[in-house]
Amino acid sequence: MGPTQLAAHNHGKKTSVFEMEEKRFTLFCGSEITPEHPENPPLKRKKGPAPKMLGNEVCSVCGDKASGFHYNVLSCEGCKGFFRRSVIKGAQYACKNGGRCEMDMYMRRKCQQCRLRKCQEAGMREQCVLSEEQLQLKKLKKQEDDQARMVVVRQNPPSPPSIPPKMTPQQLNMIEKLVAAQQQCNQRSFTDRLKVTPWPQISDPHNREARQQRFAHFTELAIISVQEIVDFAKQLPGFLELTREDQIALLKMSTIEVMLLETSRRYNPETESITFLKDLNYNRDDFAKAGLQFEFINPIFEFSKGMNELQLSDAEYALLIAISIFSADRPNVQDQPLVERLQHTYVEALHSYICIHRPIDHLMFPRMLMKLVSLRTLSSVHSEQVFALRLQDKKLPPLLSEIWDVNE
Repeated sequence: MGPTQLAAHNHGKKTSVFEMEEKRFTLFCGSEITPEHPENPPLKRKKGPAPKMLGNEVCSVCGDKASGFHYNVLSCEGCKGFFRRSVIKGAQYACKNGGRCEMDMYMRRKCQQCRLRKCQEAGMREQCVLSEEQLQLKKLKKQEDDQARMVVVRQNPPSPPSIPPKMTPQQLNMIEKLVAAQQQCNQRSFTDRLKVTPWPQISDPHNREARQQRFAHFTELAIISVQEIVDFAKQLPGFLELTREDQIALLKMSTIEVMLLETSRRYNPETESITFLKDLNYNRDDFAKAGLQFEFINPIFEFSKGMNELQLSDAEYALLIAISIFSADRPNVQDQPLVERLQHTYVEALHSYICIHRPIDHLMFPRMLMKLVSLRTLSSVHSEQVFALRLQDKKLPPLLSEIWDVNE
């Protein structure tokens, strides 16, 4: 997590948006959270490092190569994901053999009921799944609210009524350009739709060819999104002032965060789905069918849901994206002072915009900036997802491999 300072614009300091909150955020994330239902506490785990693995351990459920201890049991990535999905969805399976299937790497794909039974017999605990999910969401929500309140106290001490805020002509012109650039990049992406591998009509989740097509479909959508972000960044005032090396460093580390911001713009709370390229809609199960894990899918949807509740305008999204891109604490950024100065311009514009358009909600500005802190957490979850895909021997296209630093 990079350093944070959300109130610097009020004091004329040229520092990163992420400067004063690091220690407080670290302390918060390391704190304990009391469960809401102490009468049904989640299974307690022994503190300390997990037992060292030798590399030849096998899954206690199916006998495949184990990747670690998951939900209290030594298991592979496949059985870990299967158990988690089953618990979260409350899945009910039926066995064609009366519940007597011997579980192995072949049978795990044929009989879900016996696979789930074997997971439970091996010692996997539902409490471990639910407690992790609930604590993660509660921790993220509490972190955002607490940080927002602390920032408001720090940046808005009691003072006599002041002159109503106004936006400068330069700020108005900049925001107008950002929104226009964003719409232009979105429109250009729509023309690339025909290049995307069609979503297969085969419903069988075990069909290998269909799984590969779905994975290709999602990676091609990701490529379109990356190209859109690069095009938008080049139109940001100040971006081309940076050296090529700093431009690349900022884009490589901010791309997934900007993609998640763009994804949240396309979230439909009524259908709990995300829309790409105007009318391609996907729910959580569609993401899973493409090969992604629910450990990554669920945080994406929860973040999108939280962003949707803020009801941000196109201007607010564009400014947030610009602030995310101009983060001087990214690795390999050389001219940090210049990046900080550029970011400061967008922070000022966002603050002025919110003061004018949301004068009653004094928590909105810090709450929006705290979403950028949450994106750092999601970025690390994304890195774990990329690693898991590599374990499954799923090859990413060269552009995604390069921008996400994947060494095949």
